[in-house]
Amino acid sequence: MSGHSKWATTKRAKAVVDAKRSAVFTRLANLITVAAREKGGDPVTNFSLRMAVDKAKQANMPKENIERSIKKGTGELQGEQIEELYYEGVGPLSAQYIVKSLTDNRNRSASGIRHIFSKFGGSLGSVMWNFTKNGVIRIASDELAKYDKSFDELELELIDLGADDIKKEEEGVTIITKVEDLQKINKFFEEKNIATASSDIEFIAKEEMSVSESDREKIEKFENELEDCEDVTDYYSNVA
Repeated sequence: MSGHSKWATTKRAKAVVDAKRSAVFTRLANLITVAAREKGGDPVTNFSLRMAVDKAKQANMPKENIERSIKKGTGELQGEQIEELYYEGVGPLSAQYIVKSLTDNRNRSASGIRHIFSKFGGSLGSVMWNFTKNGVIRIASDELAKYDKSFDELELELIDLGADDIKKEEEGVTIITKVEDLQKINKFFEEKNIATASSDIEFIAKEEMSVSESDREKIEKFENELEDCEDVTDYYSNVA
């Protein structure tokens, strides 16, 4: 996702409206289950699980739902087999998208996501060549104010920890890292009691495309459809 839309999505995730709450909780439960299945049910030692649980807490997912999802992942409770799938495609205005799906029904997931692309004049197809996999941390401006040194000093500390790029934006700061450095930089902020708006592994476009304000509405309608699809866990695009 572009920086602009990702910040907006992060805000929406924290203020889930009742009509979408069930779908959002399903996505989060699947994310937790897969993380627990892959590396165990202890958030202290399983960084991916801790990130998933943090997302669930930010969306006000009940504690019992979180615990049940972890137990499904570790096999303590029976549940559907959740698969992690990625779909690549071209959406409106030839914008490129990678869509992440955690689903218990591969056919339903593929059919639903393909329909959204075709509805907006796009189609599934290879675009992965234009993306790299990175760790991405976002810190909102009000949290950033807790840092007791200058922004230049913060940049130097983050570079020493392995940050590849640091972008200061209106909403806050976005830090892009190698996947293997994400946990280390996340811990840096935890130790300073600075909360992250989001911390995850994302696909970042090597070459972005700009769209006019009039065209942006087409992009937003397409992305809203993706967000409303229960089988879509996340998506990433080359739209600037």
